[in-house]
Amino acid sequence: MTKEEKELTAQSRTEDFGSAGSRRVVRAGRIPAVIYGKNKPVHITLDAKEFNMKMRHFTETALLAIKVGDKVYECLMKDYQDNLLKGVVQHVDFYEVTRGQHLRTSVTITLEGNPIGCRDGGVLDQVMYEVEIDSLPKDLPETLVCDVSDMQLNTVKHLSDIRIPAGVKVLDDMNKTIASVRTVKEEVVATPAATEVAAPAEGAAPAAASPTSTPSAPTAAATDGKDKK
Repeated sequence: MTKEEKELTAQSRTEDFGSAGSRRVVRAGRIPAVIYGKNKPVHITLDAKEFNMKMRHFTETALLAIKVGDKVYECLMKDYQDNLLKGVVQHVDFYEVTRGQHLRTSVTITLEGNPIGCRDGGVLDQVMYEVEIDSLPKDLPETLVCDVSDMQLNTVKHLSDIRIPAGVKVLDDMNKTIASVRTVKEEVVATPAATEVAAPAEGAAPAAASPTSTPSAPTAAATDGKDKK
């Protein structure tokens, strides 16, 4: 982001609060917003066109300069509310940071490069998308980049594989997996069992039953248990 993309010009809001007042502000082409931080909340309004144009560049760790009259607030954008049906942003929350004071926030993880393993038929899978960090406001990175171009098939990248900028401390297990390149397994289609017996054709006689073994009959009849002479 350029310096100009991080700057917003705002007006102080001292009246017409509440949901009805906020709707009137939005209809006038402005966005109600609040800056939270060291002192009591500061209520402001932003130019909707300027904010919508620059908003796509903002990240959770982008340090924004919001000018209200003669004062400039260094802030992080913490949240916003939008109306998807109307396509307008209805409210924005900022958090003012203090120079020289450490802060904790989440930063996104961006994968960079085309893995070797993907060219060999593998699939890249990102399993971790952000991580919590601790740093001074001036050292906040907009994102942490992990180079995956050297990944072979069936390999992984860990948090420890990211080059962490100076002044930034990662508040998580460095052995956690960020991404992997895995081989795609083909689905095996089950074939009918070979033991299945085909049904007889229509009109065909049923197959004869297989013979069963029976006790052998005597070869000669006995009379009164004695042989005739």
